[in-house]
Amino acid sequence: MFDTLSDRLSATFKSLRGKGRLSEADIDATAREIRIALLEADVALPVVRAFIKQVKERAGGAEVSQALNPAQQVIKIVNEELIGILGGETRRLRFAKQPPTVIMLAGLQGSGKTTLAGKLGRWLKSQGHTPLLVACDLQRPNAVNQLTVVAERAEVGVYAPEPGNGVGDPVKVAKDSVEHARAKQYDIVIVDTAGRLGIDQELMQQAADIRDAVSPDEILFVVDAMIGQDAVNTAEAFRDGVGFDGVVLSKLDGDARGGAALSVAHVTGRQIMFASNGEQLDDFDAFHPDRMASRILGMGDVLTLIEKAEQTFSRQEAEKMAAKLASAKGKDFTLDDFLAQMEQVRKMGSISKLLGMLPGMAQVRDQIQNVDEREVDRTAAIIKSMTPVERQDPTIINGSRRARIARGSGVEVGAVKNLVERFFEARKMMSKMAQGGMPGMPGLPGMGGGPGRQRKKQKQAKGKQRSGNPMKRKQQEQEAAARREAAAQGQALGLPGDQDDQQFELPDEFKKFMG
Repeated sequence: MFDTLSDRLSATFKSLRGKGRLSEADIDATAREIRIALLEADVALPVVRAFIKQVKERAGGAEVSQALNPAQQVIKIVNEELIGILGGETRRLRFAKQPPTVIMLAGLQGSGKTTLAGKLGRWLKSQGHTPLLVACDLQRPNAVNQLTVVAERAEVGVYAPEPGNGVGDPVKVAKDSVEHARAKQYDIVIVDTAGRLGIDQELMQQAADIRDAVSPDEILFVVDAMIGQDAVNTAEAFRDGVGFDGVVLSKLDGDARGGAALSVAHVTGRQIMFASNGEQLDDFDAFHPDRMASRILGMGDVLTLIEKAEQTFSRQEAEKMAAKLASAKGKDFTLDDFLAQMEQVRKMGSISKLLGMLPGMAQVRDQIQNVDEREVDRTAAIIKSMTPVERQDPTIINGSRRARIARGSGVEVGAVKNLVERFFEARKMMSKMAQGGMPGMPGLPGMGGGPGRQRKKQKQAKGKQRSGNPMKRKQQEQEAAARREAAAQGQALGLPGDQDDQQFELPDEFKKFMG
């Protein structure tokens, strides 16, 4: 959603790099470019004015003029101001002292409340709670059925005593749901209320009546992040008519310009608490202003990536895999282990989204978006078409076995051969990592040159001839001795002997995903 804004800001900051001092004209030009970028992203005008005012005041002061690197200081200021307009600190849910905690969802029709109720319920369940979804949208056709299906997919409870489609009293359903939750020992009640195509008095009154009936601990207003500044106007109307405590952004993975996310917290004075960024029930998480600002500025979101890994990978399994890789040349690490690791990564979510959380990946955004997610499925199909013995020892896979595996997995014979070769290379690489070094990875600075590079240098060394001039020969010997001494010192520090011509390139294991 923030790709265009991120690209504009990156281009603006790039023009500042290399400047020892920033003049007033430089600061004005930078502020003007940032203003244009925010307006193009459909950020509300009052928010843009306040943001630019703060940036200019701080950039024009001693904070930047006395900095060793003024450009980085300006980026730091923009990052901090972005965090400010996104709400500052992360806002957590307030839980009732005596359960159940009642959470009421409000918003316009089509904003994604019903689906979001399921996502919130699943997220709370993963936190150790027992949520109950309550169907109080009794006007929209099939809204009750939709919530029932979503609750079943999220594996949480649902309270839907009325059929809906215009039948039933939503206020009574909401009130009775709290008693039902107490009786069945649900500790959180999520009330899904009705929406409309626009703001009207009937909607406001019904939402206010439900609020008065259940006295919710949290009222969350669901905003469609794709409708721009109009979402802010709607949020203000709900705040004044019914009141709410926090905002939930839905459809944050859309291709809209993202102005709602950058405006709603500043304009309404209510923080964004959650964000939905995909169609799956797991595409939902708490909203962290600092992490979102980091993404917008192209610095990635490593903390979220680490949290996803911690939730997915078991510490015991990780230690078990590390022990296998640390064995002699990693031979205890089999294709079964390789498959298990791939499936664990897949549970973390889309490979494209995971790569997008790494710093600096904005530069290869097009390649990341073209990542073939089905490559993991094809690899899994090939491994599962092998016998247990072949998975334990892939060296026995000959031509006839490759042909059988290819038929079983629906791929070409060459794909089976390539997979086995990639597995051996990946196992070798990971084994060296587990043993405290990677001296065999080609092309990575500081990691050694690899067999091919060593042969090349040996060949070059053979071609060198000693000079016939005694003075020149003595100079060559002194230079060679100096190089050997420098190489020995570098190796003692864990550095390669010669890395002048090393360049960074992705290992083959990753290149196949970037094609």
